[in-house]
Amino acid sequence: MTLRQVKLLCCVLWASWLSAAAPLDLSKAVVVSPPSLSGPEKKAIQVLVEEVEKRTQVRLPTASVWPADSTPVIAVGPASALKSFAGRYAATLAADRGVAGAEGYRIRVRKDGAAPAVFVIGNDARGVLFGVGHLLRALRMDKQRIQLPDDFSVATAPKYSLRGHQLGYRPKTNAYDAWSVPIWDQYIRDLAVFGTNAIELIPPRSDDADDSPHFPLPKMEMNAEMSRIANEYGLDVWVWYPAMDRDYSDPKTVEFALNEWAEFFKRMPRLDAVFVPGGDPGHTQPRYMFNLLEKQAANLHRYHPKAQMWMSPQGFDKPWMDEFYGLMKQEPGWLSGVVFGPQIRVSLPELREAIPKKYPIRRYPDITHSLQCQYPVQDWDTAYALTEGREGINPRPLGEAVIFHTYENYAIGFLTYSEGSNDDVNKIVWSGLGWNPKADAADILREYSRYFIGDRYTEDFAQGLLALERNWRGPLLTNAGVYTTLQQFQAMERSASPQVLLNWRFQEGLYRAYYDAYNRSRLIYESALEDQAIDKLREAARTGALAAMSEAEAVLERAVTQPVSQPWRARVFEMAEALYQSIRMQLSVPRYKAIAVSRGANLDSIDVPLNNRPWLTYRFAEIRKMTDERERLRAIDEIVNWTSPGPGGFYDDLGNLAQQPHLVRGPGFEKDPAFLQSSLVGFGGRSGDPPWRFSWRNQAESLNDSPLEMRYAGLDPSARYKIRVVYAGETVPGIRLVANDTYEVHPFIKKEFPVRPVEFDIPAEATAQGQLSLKWYRTPGLSGNGRGCQVAEVWLIRN
Repeated sequence: MTLRQVKLLCCVLWASWLSAAAPLDLSKAVVVSPPSLSGPEKKAIQVLVEEVEKRTQVRLPTASVWPADSTPVIAVGPASALKSFAGRYAATLAADRGVAGAEGYRIRVRKDGAAPAVFVIGNDARGVLFGVGHLLRALRMDKQRIQLPDDFSVATAPKYSLRGHQLGYRPKTNAYDAWSVPIWDQYIRDLAVFGTNAIELIPPRSDDADDSPHFPLPKMEMNAEMSRIANEYGLDVWVWYPAMDRDYSDPKTVEFALNEWAEFFKRMPRLDAVFVPGGDPGHTQPRYMFNLLEKQAANLHRYHPKAQMWMSPQGFDKPWMDEFYGLMKQEPGWLSGVVFGPQIRVSLPELREAIPKKYPIRRYPDITHSLQCQYPVQDWDTAYALTEGREGINPRPLGEAVIFHTYENYAIGFLTYSEGSNDDVNKIVWSGLGWNPKADAADILREYSRYFIGDRYTEDFAQGLLALERNWRGPLLTNAGVYTTLQQFQAMERSASPQVLLNWRFQEGLYRAYYDAYNRSRLIYESALEDQAIDKLREAARTGALAAMSEAEAVLERAVTQPVSQPWRARVFEMAEALYQSIRMQLSVPRYKAIAVSRGANLDSIDVPLNNRPWLTYRFAEIRKMTDERERLRAIDEIVNWTSPGPGGFYDDLGNLAQQPHLVRGPGFEKDPAFLQSSLVGFGGRSGDPPWRFSWRNQAESLNDSPLEMRYAGLDPSARYKIRVVYAGETVPGIRLVANDTYEVHPFIKKEFPVRPVEFDIPAEATAQGQLSLKWYRTPGLSGNGRGCQVAEVWLIRN
């Protein structure tokens, strides 16, 4: 072959490769669908046209017949009507049956004609909607550009039949109460694009305020609007309906509840199921709950004959749980299924084993909270807990995947517990995994980023979300990756278009990146200031107690008078304002009328001290009241040597991830994300008057009746030991300590308040072999959140 022939062959091969690799250009496509579509199927066409136009400024025309020219076609419809919208491809597509199953679909590309054709073929009406959603997630869209990889092909149906999210229009949420009907329509549409097939409402009366300054409509009217919107998309509508009245053993109370609930049932255009939690809120004994719900099921069927009644044993103590199991064995006909949610004493497998197989179980996972919740963030730093708090912006894609896969096969699906837009990423991850449990969370994030932020951000924003999750893992002092995360988001911020900068999902990422970095900068600075202040106190014997305290206070006050990283702080405030304007997110009580700081208003806690400054200031005031210099010096020495256990002793700051060497962690998050059999770092209780030490603001804790355990090795068998311990956290009837599963160190006692260290002798027999196990128990069999067995600090002191 001559050189000229080789060059010619290379040109031909290159041209062939370019032709094969070139994406399909759909910017001039027409959307073809059958003339006789159902309402939800028509809605699917509307979604396709409108969402493409928002991203490209191209409005695709629609038709019920194929164009006569070579115009590209996007053909959409149900498989049952294939002949009416697939044109000359109907026969070959009919032979390609895809994947069977409700809500399934297939998307195919045909390029053998003059113009390309893309087919979205739903197994049913929902399949049409979800097929359109998948196509939208796959399209590469930009201004005047609509492209699809030319080899794109998919056939799929969901693994789980229920994939939904609670959307409560109530004051307690961090954004939902300010959403208008158009915002709700867009958000429900966004969820449907990612395969969500159900939403859950909250009725006008729940554990909440009657009104919100943000409400654009009264609660009943907005619930009716949300029900209507979901129905237009063909989605199921559930309602979480707590039994709030005091005494359902009283027939008058039952009659009142029947009338109240009937009004809600009557006003909803669509209602497919009612879920009544056993507690959180509400506290009704199971036998009275069952009697009530039997009547409410009949009440419900007057207005929605096919609607289902579900309940959960949330908040039940052990006697009530046993009563619930006994009632379930009677197999009540009015009950459709059982919900597994927060504050249930047993695991999902245990619940499944205990109730009759005829009743399906639905999961109700808390995806919105980061602490004091069903699935706390693993290994969370106290700095984050005190500032960003329980309801911050919390993308946890990998963590949510672990939670999803734990016990996934024990339930038919889920409706998640949400309190606002802060958990938006988590909703999409759950919807994606609910459709395909084998999906990679990172791939779900790529679709999220491409569709919601833009094609050019497919990888960058997805990796940014993963980085935000890493920001929250482990001790913040040593997590230098927090600054890298901010740099990544700043790079995206600098290159972003005005439209992207106005995008609330992009703003949430920026808010978190700046807030996290500001937190780390402050923590490093304020930790160093405390070290310097303690150094001043060490000189008290030379300089005098009063002078040493004054010098230490001056050092500590630099956190206020010479603060660090103020440009980052300012950017957090700017993002908070932007989020209020874009999605009505209420990140401050005084600025945006949030209902409480703990309800996501973490802008108000951005400057909470991240060291012992409040406690030291209080102690200095107390020491100054002493008239004896020797007494003052002893008190200062106690501060300086607070963590010292003395020779041959051991100290654990159990809420500090870097200072808990003797804590038994258990299976851990990867196997036990609810921490039912594992210890975790908790943040129970609040610093009151007097202020708490930083080490009391966090604790190691165990849940329900599981013990919290510490183990020691290499002890002196001939020595006697005592334990000094700080019981902080939440109030419980009692906490008990046992050594080596045999020797009671102390019986059930109440925690000290104000919080302070207490001491107990360890029996000599417990350490005679040079090893020691310590186990703490809270009062057994309690109802509620399971917390209370919380230990902040432990000194094992050799006498």
